[in-house]
Formats: sequence, structure tokens, C-alpha cells
Amino acid sequence: MWSRRAWCGLRPATRASHVTALKTRYDAVVVGGGHNGLIAAAYLQKAGLETVVLERRHVLGGAAVSEEIIPGFRFSRASYLLSLLRPHIYKDLQLQKHGLKVYMRDPHAFTPMLEEGVGGRPPRSLLLGSDSEKNMQEIGKFSEKDARAYPVFQSHLEKIARAISPLLDAPPVDVAAINEGSLRRRVAALKTLRPLLQCGLQLGKNLPDFYQLLTAPAMKVLNCWFESEPLKATLATDAVIGAMVSPRSPGSGYVLLHHVMGELEKERGAWGYVEGGMGGVSDSIASSARAHGASIFTEKEVTQVLVNQDGCATGIVLKDGFEIHSKVVLSNATPHVTFGQLTPQSTLTPDFLKAVSQIDYTSPVTKINVAVDRLPNFLAAPNRSDSLPGPHHQCSIHINCESVDVLEKAYQECKHGRPSTRPMVEVCIPSVLDPTLAPSGCHVISIFSQFTPYWLEGGRAWTENDKEKYADSVFNWIECYAPGFRSTIVGKEVLAPPDLERIFGLTGGNIFHGAMSLDQLYLARPLPSVSSYRSPVKGLYLCGSGCHPGGGVMGAAGCNAALMILADLKRG
Repeated sequence: MWSRRAWCGLRPATRASHVTALKTRYDAVVVGGGHNGLIAAAYLQKAGLETVVLERRHVLGGAAVSEEIIPGFRFSRASYLLSLLRPHIYKDLQLQKHGLKVYMRDPHAFTPMLEEGVGGRPPRSLLLGSDSEKNMQEIGKFSEKDARAYPVFQSHLEKIARAISPLLDAPPVDVAAINEGSLRRRVAALKTLRPLLQCGLQLGKNLPDFYQLLTAPAMKVLNCWFESEPLKATLATDAVIGAMVSPRSPGSGYVLLHHVMGELEKERGAWGYVEGGMGGVSDSIASSARAHGASIFTEKEVTQVLVNQDGCATGIVLKDGFEIHSKVVLSNATPHVTFGQLTPQSTLTPDFLKAVSQIDYTSPVTKINVAVDRLPNFLAAPNRSDSLPGPHHQCSIHINCESVDVLEKAYQECKHGRPSTRPMVEVCIPSVLDPTLAPSGCHVISIFSQFTPYWLEGGRAWTENDKEKYADSVFNWIECYAPGFRSTIVGKEVLAPPDLERIFGLTGGNIFHGAMSLDQLYLARPLPSVSSYRSPVKGLYLCGSGCHPGGGVMGAAGCNAALMILADLKRG
């Protein structure tokens, strides 16, 4: 059985300084320098395989990058929070030693209300963190019943998240091998049942609850627990973030688990800001990989996977025609890019290509990066007289979350090709905790917004004017909650779904490399025939978020793919 110890039986890794010359032969080539590709490279190199990573852009990290897109302001340009990175990867690759520093957020969620204050008091708001007593006080402003139910709900989700943890760090059940493989492969595949069995045993009587999370609308789950709209709407954003679904869509409940699935500094469910931006995660992984001897290159665009007459991957071709040969090729690109653009179409069956074309990459996300010269001043939590940040400024600030109906309307507008007129908006200000990101007194703001379609009404592509108009709408809504916000803006960048695709290679602009719907999870991710990270082309593997267990800066796909390769090479 493959395991995290699989690499121990191979020859020891050679430590070397960073190689500057690109060679024509390696043991393994990784296409794409996203966090999963870098993690896969680190594990392969650590096991003794001479590995090279080839990144198309000038900066490493895929969507987990830091870039100074406005002079003096350093942004987490796409991904913006860390929580889901698997603890064993953090430990195995010694990421803290290689420079990863995380600022923990507590409190972590702030939802201001758009209402008139009563008796001269400010409008109400909801502030949530790790302090159970304070959470109950905050929720009690809206419902005493919900205040009592919330810690029980959190504990319930955490129990389910712990139970499914074994599934994240192992490949899905290899159904094809069990049914059609050789005896040796069948025996090996049977061992993939073990994590599933572990999960089932740990779930125990909670198995029906887990099934409900997988299949039910998030609102069906939340309505069973709570009655207050602001709390339900705030929690519902976790269920739909990055997904073209509404909280009332079947299957939207699963992503609620992402809220508690992660772990930072041994604290389950914690989320934090990476020092220097999310590129700090990628840089620390790259540093670990290089320390073991891996070669990593930027501005090296791969245009084709080489496949020989026997149908085996033998290397890659760069945009400039340079060929690199290898025993295995790993693709950190989406399945659409891997099979639709990089792999010779003649090596794949029409049925397989048709299945690839059916993978859902719909995205409702527009990311807006904003530089400001002072902190936003919320009516529900007025700024201090000394201009220092309040506790709420470090949170995910949820705008337009008074009720689930607001989120539902935003979704329905997008479904018909129109950007939401009252969008779901999450505002994060990492510079409140990390002073390295902006000049003194200034701040960087990450605005993650939904719902915006890839194609506008009538099949029209986005224009710069469309993006400006949408950004104005978002800023106007923030202005309603924090008057004066617009006057603080000194620069911005608007990334609609097509921009996320063009810049970061996210097909359709989907931040998860494919929808996290039930039909695209576990042994169906990205397709049942390639859920084990292997592809129909021998020697070509997937290692990105389009594989199990899916999106987020988790790293499990990269680690799992690397260990699968090591096990395959060991078997011969």
C-alpha cells in the first residue's frame, strides 16, 4: 500500500543548490508551479526522483501568489486566506523553517447590518471568533435560541470534519482496478478501501448527517439549527463561496465543512493571513523543494505533453520548442487544460474527451484588489479615535448578509447572465495584522464577490467598462455600510471570471479547478476513470485541485499524486 512513507524505500535525495540551467532529462516533470505542483515536486525530490517544475508565469504559486500590482501595495492577488493546508504537509516539508509565517485571525467573521440604530446606538452587527461566550453574546442579539445552538452546531461539524480527514489524505477507491485490473493491481486497489472504512467507523451514527451535508441544500441544514437570518446568511456564504450555486441548491451543504475542516497552529477551523501574502505559502514550499534538490523555473510555458508510440508520456515541449524528457509527467493544470490542450488528442478516446468536456467549471467570482489610504469606518463598528484597527477589521467582513433572500436574489440574477445588483461581498484587510503589505497607515483590501457570470447576458464578453461598472456597484454597497470608503481608494484591480482564467489558468474562472458538486467529488473527481491521479496516458498524472479532494490551498492533491507515482514506480 502506498503511504506517506512510500518514498523511504527509494534512493536518498541529493541535496543541491538551485540549478540554473534547464536540462533535457529529469525523472519527473511538473507542469505548473501552483502550490499542489510544488508540493508534489517536493515529495518526489525528497524520495530521490530528480524533479523539475515549469511555471508559465513570472511568479510561482498559481492562484496562491503575492504581487505588487499597485506600487507600494502587495496583494494576495487571487487566493487570500490559509486554513486548509494539510498539517502533515506543513510538518513533512518543514514549511515554518522555510519561511512560512501565519497571522491568526480572532475574531474571524464580522457581519454588519444595513439598518438604523436604535436609541442612538449604532446598527447591529455579528462578530464571531474562538471565544464561545462572546459568540453567544453576539448571536444572542438576534436569537437566544441560536446562541445556545451555535456551539453545538460547530462541534457537530468538527466531528464530521475529523471523521472524513482520512479520505483527504488518500486516493479515492480505485474502482477500475478492483473490477478490471490484474490480480496484483486488484490487491493494491483493495487497500484504498481502508480510508473509506476508517471514515465510516468514525462517522458512526453521524453518517446520515454527513450524507445530508453532501446532498442537501445548505439552507435545509442551517434551518434545522437556526432561526435568525443574519447568522444563517453569514454561515451560508461558506457553503456557496466560489460556487455557482445558491444556499438553496441541493448539495451546497458540503462546503460548510470547509469552515471547520482546516487547521492552523493546531487550532481546528482557524483561518489566517500569510505574512507577505499568499505567495508566502508557495515560496516556502518551493524553498523546501529546492532544499532537497528540485529545480524550479518560471516563464517556462509547456505547450505539449510528449507521448510515444506505445501511448506513454515521455516528457514535455516548451513554447520555444525545447524538449524535456522524463519518466513521469505531472500536470498541475486543470483537467480541461491537461487533456484538452496539452495532451495529443489522438492519444485519448472520443468518449474520454467528451467526458472531459462535460466537467463543470462554472464560476460566479469576481475578485477586486483595492489599495486604500485608511481603514473603512463601519457604521456598525465606528473606528477608534486613534485610527488603530478594531477587532472586526481583521475578520472576513460580510457585506449584504442581512438575509439568505439577498444571496438567493444575487444568484438568480447571475444565472440569467447579469452581474448581481446587490452582490455577496466578503472584505478582508490582511494588512491589519501584516504590516509588510502596505505603506504605514495604508492598507490592502481583498474583495471576493459573487455572483458574476463568465459570459454576460446574450453571450457577450466582459469589457473594461463592464468591470468598472461592476466594481462601482460593489464599492457603492460597501459605502452603505462604511460611508467614505470610496474616498479612501488609491488604486484597484478588477478580476472577472475570464481574467481569473487568463491570468491564473483557472478554467472558466473556477477557483477550485472544477465545481465542488457531488457529481465531481471523491471517486468522480474529475472523472471516475481518472480519480486516482493517473490518466489514460501511462506516465501522465494529474496533481492539481481538479483532483480529489478538491480546491482550496490544501495541498492534498499534490501530495497524494506524488505518493501514488512513487508507489507505481516501486511496483514497476
